[in-house]
Amino acid sequence: MNVRCVFVLDLFNGEVVHAVRGERSRYGPVHRVSQVVSTSAPLALLDEVRPREVYLADLNRITGQGDNLALVGQISRRAATMADIGVRDLADLEAVPSGALPVLGTETASLELISLAAAARDLVVSIDMKERRVLTPPGERSLPPLELLARLNDLPLAGVILLELDRVGTSQGIDRHFLQEAASLCRHPLILGGGVKGPEDLEGLEEIGLSGALVATAVHNGKIPLDRLR
Repeated sequence: MNVRCVFVLDLFNGEVVHAVRGERSRYGPVHRVSQVVSTSAPLALLDEVRPREVYLADLNRITGQGDNLALVGQISRRAATMADIGVRDLADLEAVPSGALPVLGTETASLELISLAAAARDLVVSIDMKERRVLTPPGERSLPPLELLARLNDLPLAGVILLELDRVGTSQGIDRHFLQEAASLCRHPLILGGGVKGPEDLEGLEEIGLSGALVATAVHNGKIPLDRLR
């Protein structure tokens, strides 16, 4: 199986938290729900899981409540790392630790900023959605996700993430029809975030033509074995 299996670390106040449906006020330390890790301390958790590739979301910075940038830098020296630190302008882009590939999420970054940033350095764009509505900064028009995906084809990107926040932590499975449409439109490596419940979904994503999946809950509940991350 060639689908990339990217382990998710949602960082909040220096801990890894368990994300469910994008309802951030309800996130708690991940070790309380995990069957495979005994800690929510990021570096110790990384030692237990030993993933090859990680996706980091600095929830403090995304929500304007401080940052976990030092941790992001440390983690990026241990595993290939994509990091969403809530980039809102080009100055924020410079704050991404040098070892991490920046992720610009539509929740915080405008399409104009994404275009400017993509011309300056390698990055990944995350199309952040709830109920298939693209989240945007205040004042930014929300395009339908497939229209936005097609627009991104003109930019030199390292990849695009379809992040379905309302499916995160739910193990709902994948929506094959939507993903087939997305894969047929997208010229970049395409990664799904949200709802992956087990190896059968990873096989489905490969059949559809996606490059990878962000996984957390299916790892912590034992459905996706740690070997798959390594």
